[in-house]
Amino acid sequence: MNRLPPLIELRAFEAAARHLSFKKAAAELGVTPTAISHQIRLLEQYCGRALFRRMPRPMSLTEAGARLFPVVRDGLEAFATALGAIRRKDDRQALRITTTNAFAARWLVPRLPHWRKQHPQSPLDITGTDSVLDLPAGDADVAIRYATSRQVPREGIVEEFLSDTYWPVCSPDLLPAGGRLKSAADLRKHVLVHSYWFPSDIDPPSWQRWLAVARRKWRNLPEFTDMQHLSFREELHAIEAVVAGQGVGIFSDVLVAPELASGALVKAFDLSLPGYRFYVVRRPGHPRERIIRAFSAWLLSVR
Repeated sequence: MNRLPPLIELRAFEAAARHLSFKKAAAELGVTPTAISHQIRLLEQYCGRALFRRMPRPMSLTEAGARLFPVVRDGLEAFATALGAIRRKDDRQALRITTTNAFAARWLVPRLPHWRKQHPQSPLDITGTDSVLDLPAGDADVAIRYATSRQVPREGIVEEFLSDTYWPVCSPDLLPAGGRLKSAADLRKHVLVHSYWFPSDIDPPSWQRWLAVARRKWRNLPEFTDMQHLSFREELHAIEAVVAGQGVGIFSDVLVAPELASGALVKAFDLSLPGYRFYVVRRPGHPRERIIRAFSAWLLSVR
């Protein structure tokens, strides 16, 4: 392929040839007439031919300039058309969002109709996974991370948009007429439902941690090993088991908010644990910055 001159010189030539004025070309491109004149001279040096007749006025194209102008004009127009088509196609491509399975299913998915209503031409591709996908490597465009305030993600631009609290919850059918268990000792009669926490999680809001706090409030608390247990790898399965009345679970009030609001689940005790925080993470300089900013703003606006 033949070596091309810098595109800035071709743009200057196309604008000057179209207006037959360095001043008007400069105003269009946001530079000075002197800069346009300099760029045209560089292009003329490259071509080895004069492209404009500057004297006598008015300015006109030389034979070489007249031959070059339609080629450059059509070429730049073709560039603009092709790039515009690519940008429109890119805007219609799904924005890839990664978050945990539980948050995707129980918080994000129910709110997607609001996103589609506001951004009907911007589809989303949701990846629910408890693995951490690599944003800099391009595995996803946006991540919703769940971490403590001591583990704030540091992989890009980070915004906190939500936090949660963990409560022991169960089906109202398991509770006495008073509405809550009287003390943690009453857990002896019930199954404790667990969901998995990664070993790397720092002091997770699990049953073990809740019971440690409860021992400061209630006496005669049974030993953990003396209680009945039901464990799930997937938090979603643990929640379903508790909704079905199979035991008492300790869950994020963000994830079980619909059930708490409807009465399908109730708080078994008034003792809770602080949870984690939700962060929306994006990498700087992403080619789809506009729609990513819109998604981040939408996350911060919905509840």
